[in-house]
Amino acid sequence: MESLKDKVAIVGMGCTPFGEFWDKDPIDLIVDAASEAFQDAGVEAKDIQAAWVGYTSADVAMTGIILASALQLQFIPVTRVENACGTGAETIRGAALGLAAKAYDLVLAVGWDKLKDAGFGGIGQAYPGKWHPVYGAAPEVGGAVARYALAATRYFSKYGLSPEEGKRLLAKISVKSHYNGARNPKAWLQRKITVEEVLNSPIIAWPLGLLDCCGVNDGASAAILCRTEDAKSFRPAGDYITIKGSGIACGPGWGKERTNYDFSTWEETEAAAKQVYAMAGIKNPRKELSMAEVHDCFSIAELIAVESLGICEKGHAKEDLESGAWEQGGEIPVNVSGGLKSFGHPAGASGGREVYEFYKQFQGKAEDSSRQLKDVKLGLAHNQGGHPGNFVCGVTIIGEPPSR
Repeated sequence: MESLKDKVAIVGMGCTPFGEFWDKDPIDLIVDAASEAFQDAGVEAKDIQAAWVGYTSADVAMTGIILASALQLQFIPVTRVENACGTGAETIRGAALGLAAKAYDLVLAVGWDKLKDAGFGGIGQAYPGKWHPVYGAAPEVGGAVARYALAATRYFSKYGLSPEEGKRLLAKISVKSHYNGARNPKAWLQRKITVEEVLNSPIIAWPLGLLDCCGVNDGASAAILCRTEDAKSFRPAGDYITIKGSGIACGPGWGKERTNYDFSTWEETEAAAKQVYAMAGIKNPRKELSMAEVHDCFSIAELIAVESLGICEKGHAKEDLESGAWEQGGEIPVNVSGGLKSFGHPAGASGGREVYEFYKQFQGKAEDSSRQLKDVKLGLAHNQGGHPGNFVCGVTIIGEPPSR
């Protein structure tokens, strides 16, 4: 199997603020994100030869037509993709493969969602009345948060954490994310919080309280991609990034039926990481990555994702969180953007937003200079849809161009 490493470059990116935008519709969000990306790359919509668009809001749009309509794309291929909360990674992967196949020379990847218009809070129930209660899909038995709560209690038990120790450990993750998000002007929740506030927030599904959970909201992200040999024609200064690896892993989905399913490891994340580390030639992600943006829909989700990605040894997140290893000045900054916890989660847009964070950090253009990392060379973006035992995961490795 041929690697994607350094064959495709990202030469322009855009990202809207994430939040509650009652005065905007999906087309407004798409135009805002794509316009920033077009300006950044120095191109226009008429230059795009093919596009990929990802979203989960099937009740407000369908097919790729919404992207063509929003940007007035003229009779070019527009492919709509959807992989739940892993949709963003899928849009970039599709665009990269189209370029690597040399089917196109310049393409666009857009992810968006407008979930505040759904008319209800949180994530909608999949297949109402069709799934057995063991899946925990129905809101009356907890829905998404209850599924992740099962992972949290299993993690506490497996690694010898008392309920109090475990809950305090998870609180440190939310405090870190809010500290980072408070200095990111595009984040939704720009407020620092304390461990005590997290511990005392209303319980949603024990041990996960309100401040252990991210909210769903509205937003869009966009990327302009070309083959790497053409990148300097768009960015002569060489301030573009290349894709080192892009992988998707879809699990067989029967975890909750298996008596040996562990809940404390994301198997799909491990599989996707194995794909991209092989493509990128990464042997030690903790030492080689400059930063990681991971899918932290809940505090426990970040903890298990970082361990499943091999950035932290399994069962040792406690040492990392207590030492500050995942903080901005730590050994491996995790969710320095503020993560889903501070940004909120318009599902189709989050994967592109994670790549956008690396793109800006690499260029030295973090909007608030206090957020700027030093010597940024290689980053990881992790998206995951579904629920424990039934995930689809996307991982993208991006980094400095080879001849820079």
